[in-house]
Amino acid sequence: MRPKAVIIGPPGSGKTTVGGALAERLGVALRDTDADVEAAAGKPIGEIFIDDGEERFRELERAAVAAALAEHEGVVALGGGAVLAAETQELLAGHTVVYLKAGLAEAIKRVGLNSARPLLVLNPRSQMRKLLAERLPIYERLGTIGVDTDGRDPADIVEEIVKALDADA
Repeated sequence: MRPKAVIIGPPGSGKTTVGGALAERLGVALRDTDADVEAAAGKPIGEIFIDDGEERFRELERAAVAAALAEHEGVVALGGGAVLAAETQELLAGHTVVYLKAGLAEAIKRVGLNSARPLLVLNPRSQMRKLLAERLPIYERLGTIGVDTDGRDPADIVEEIVKALDADA
């Protein structure tokens, strides 16, 4: 049992939106590991960061990703920072990993300087720039399919992913 596709990318790249549309197109379910973390903790991610700290969040996130990769046959959307964990990087080997690329300006526009994203609370533009600089090399290395999302409709992005999946099959 393995997912048809694992979606990775920075905050604002459309992982949940595109992942849901891709799952629908493929006739499978979407599993969002951020939702799994919230369910396990019984509270929103922002509250986990405040109450328990980022380390606890990352621990829950690693467990959620491992479970999703082992149990889910549909589409899995990972949180933006999930790929930072070496264990997660190792687990992603051999999976079809779709990297949704988003430039800084587009990601900021989509995130909307949303304070519900704990890592972007103080100076969101600066924080997003820092997150992208840290994570882009990891996303690029892990992605087996890369799709630019800037200025594109989710349906067009899904179409490109489906074509790539068919080519890999």
